[in-house]
Amino acid sequence: MAMGYRVRKRLALVILLVGLPFYIGAVWGIMGALDRPPIWVEFLVYVGLGFLWMLPFRFIFRGIGRADPDAPPAQDD
Repeated sequence: MAMGYRVRKRLALVILLVGLPFYIGAVWGIMGALDRPPIWVEFLVYVGLGFLWMLPFRFIFRGIGRADPDAPPAQDD
């Protein structure tokens, strides 16, 4: 069963407001516990992890910025 537009929109908001800060804190903590690598390696790790977090959630974020496809058409008076 596919998730509705409203459910995906709310879930995307929760992921961005709760999950993403938690992920950033976890990555920051793990990288802080390791010995500091060269700056270019550290940059590549942060960029790679920045893209990695969103891969499992692609289906949730797809089409969120568009108008609700399940909404009835607007009536002009």
